[in-house]
Amino acid sequence: MKTFFPALLLIMTGMPAALAQTAPVQAVSDRQFARQIAATCAGCHDTNGHAQGNAIPSLAGRSREELTAQMQAFRSGARPGTIMQQLAKGYSSEQIDAIAAYLAAQSRESAKGSQQ
Repeated sequence: MKTFFPALLLIMTGMPAALAQTAPVQAVSDRQFARQIAATCAGCHDTNGHAQGNAIPSLAGRSREELTAQMQAFRSGARPGTIMQQLAKGYSSEQIDAIAAYLAAQSRESAKGSQQ
């Protein structure tokens, strides 16, 4: 019994790392995966990239190339920002491309506050 709890604790603390290493890699081309990643943008840019108002730009319907370039610029520090620089650093180039592809496919027509 004395060795059971330390062993259990060791197993439980190492389990998340083990699961992360053995979990299948999600294909970045999967639309559902891209949608899930892009959902993190909703806090500021609203659902599907349709920001409300003009303070924060809408992302829906912008070109994939523009969105990718902007995220890469935030990630590298070439474009200044308060929050976006930190968020962009958390994504791989493939994930950024998946987000950009998903948002570019959204209708810009219904986006409020979009800069056209």
